Order: sequence, then C-alpha cells, then structure tokens
Amino acid sequence: MFKHILIPTDGSAVANKAVKAGIQLAKALGAKVTGYYAVEPMRPHVYGEGHMITNSQMVKAWEERAREYGERQLEILAKSAKAAGVPFNALVTVAETPYEGIIEATKQQKCDAIFMASHGRSGLQGLIMGSVTHKVLAHSTLPVLVYR
Repeated sequence: MFKHILIPTDGSAVANKAVKAGIQLAKALGAKVTGYYAVEPMRPHVYGEGHMITNSQMVKAWEERAREYGERQLEILAKSAKAAGVPFNALVTVAETPYEGIIEATKQQKCDAIFMASHGRSGLQGLIMGSVTHKVLAHSTLPVLVYR
C-alpha cells in the first residue's frame, strides 16, 4: 500500500502520539518513514506607524534555535523508528508555513502518504494561524492519514 510515509511533528503531545502510531503503521506496512519538522522564519515586528524592527543576527539565532528544537524532536522519532525496526530519515527545513513545508517535503523525499496528528499547538495561535492539518488536507495530492 504505502512505501514511504512522511510524519511531521511540532513536538506537541498530540503530535508525539501520532508519531508513535505512524511508526507502528509503517512497521505493519513495511514502509520507511521520513520525520519532518518545519522551521518558520522569524517575522519582522511592526511598531508605530509601520516601522519594522528586524535584526539579522536575531533572525539567524531564532532559526538556529528552532532548527535545533526540530532536530531534537526528530531524534525522539528516530529512536522510536529504530526500536520498531522501521527505516527512518529526518528532514528539517525552513518553510514560510508548516503546511507548505510538509507538502514540499513529500515531493522532495518522494513520499506516498502523510501521517499526522489531528491538531498540534492550540490556543490563540491555533485560531489565528489555522489548522496545519486542515491546510495539508486541502492542498496535498497524497493520501493524508489523520491521527486523533
């Protein structure tokens, strides 16, 4: 059925549960897994009458810390995959939006399915940004399995 499954994570508790279930699915199917984490670029802050404050060193430091966080999350995924005997590789990229990063990662890695949590981070951020899962469902041409 599926030979290469992309499992994105944001490090949330819900995503971590989906990661474990996705690895078990991959094991049952004999599929390999690519773990994915999207680093969102730091957005400039707008103050007053349209004055933007952006510091290139601050932006670089933000992206480095976000990338390190993503790599730590994918190390957890890698350990679970190894314990299950599932072939695994990790991918961290900078993406304008997580859903675009997920879709681009499936193309880059030649995945044939996406397995992801029904929701990740919540609260006001979730309301403002919208659901990454909903956007992936709307824009992906691949099957998307949503873990609840």
